[in-house]
Amino acid sequence: MKVTFLGTGTSQGIPVIGCGCAVCKSADKKDKRLRVSVWIQTDDKSIVIDSGPDFRYQMLRAGVIDLDAILYTHEHKDHVAGLDDIRPFNYILKKRIDIYATERVQEALKREFQYIFSDVKYHGLPQIDVHTINDERSFHVGETKIVPFEVMHYKLPILGYRIGDFTYITDAKTISEASFEKIKGTKVLVLNALQKESHISHFTLSEAIAFAQKVGAERTFLTHISHNLGLHEEVSKELPANIQLAYDGLSIDL
Repeated sequence: MKVTFLGTGTSQGIPVIGCGCAVCKSADKKDKRLRVSVWIQTDDKSIVIDSGPDFRYQMLRAGVIDLDAILYTHEHKDHVAGLDDIRPFNYILKKRIDIYATERVQEALKREFQYIFSDVKYHGLPQIDVHTINDERSFHVGETKIVPFEVMHYKLPILGYRIGDFTYITDAKTISEASFEKIKGTKVLVLNALQKESHISHFTLSEAIAFAQKVGAERTFLTHISHNLGLHEEVSKELPANIQLAYDGLSIDL
């Protein structure tokens, strides 16, 4: 399995519009962060977690020429806004795209993309097959087993995903012991780390490090990073040996 970080930024991305801070002005390409998403290539499927507003460019930049499924963590705009841009996959590959989401997220998609779900179908609309994730039960995309689990984004329950020895978590602030049981033993952990200062709905850097050490994965990659965290090169020097900042375009093999 291969995992590529399509975007590692928070909802505003980096650089932030109008901001003149050192991170937003940085020439280091690792400080340029699109909205958070990953591309997972298994033996038989091409899977993306979340389709934010940068989805089109992320597909082009990463050279994604096949897509089978999108897994959604939650309904916030920086995670769903790019759904319409699956249309070239429909047209070129002549197939529908499988969408996996909770009922709550599906309702949000229906509000945001009413025309996709309308009884009146126009030529060229995105073609999707929607699959409901219920009660955090595992499911399969092709031959790949997906284990969803709940984390809390302040008061909003959202989903993390475990795929074999890989676990992906974004936008978490608290994680229950029940969900931890599904996470422990993972070898590669991806975890959000927004900034150093306290935040109501996201792990801070220190909170992310503490949770990563509790999990004890062989490798942990931090994502959903804001410009407030600091420069990639400088923050990297502060991290434990088995924890590192992810960056756009980073690929890892499992």
